[in-house]
Amino acid sequence: QVQLVESGGGLVQAGGSLRLSCVASGRTFSNYAMGWFRQAPGKEREFVAAISWSGASTSYADSVKGRFTISRDNAKNTVSLQMNSLKPEDTAVYYCAAAQRFSSSAGAFAYWGQGTQVTVSS
Repeated sequence: QVQLVESGGGLVQAGGSLRLSCVASGRTFSNYAMGWFRQAPGKEREFVAAISWSGASTSYADSVKGRFTISRDNAKNTVSLQMNSLKPEDTAVYYCAAAQRFSSSAGAFAYWGQGTQVTVSS
């Protein structure tokens, strides 16, 4: 089992920045690819970004490319999502997830955090 706890969400004005963090516990963190997903009210959960176990490979949704950056620190069992130039349409609950393979598909991720709310005001 892998337990994931997100933090760093909040309320920010459009154009601002937030940094989300996710701390993992349980099994060896460096064995897992990590991802961030989000779900806005009335919408399906969608992929945001993913990073391979080593950090060498990353993937982003087109809607966040150039604005968001995913990173990980295997020594601290942490994955982060730096979000810049935030837009009102980025408002959602953001979830951290762990998978045994690098993927952008939610179905590949077996472990999920509880989520952290990000609200971007216009």
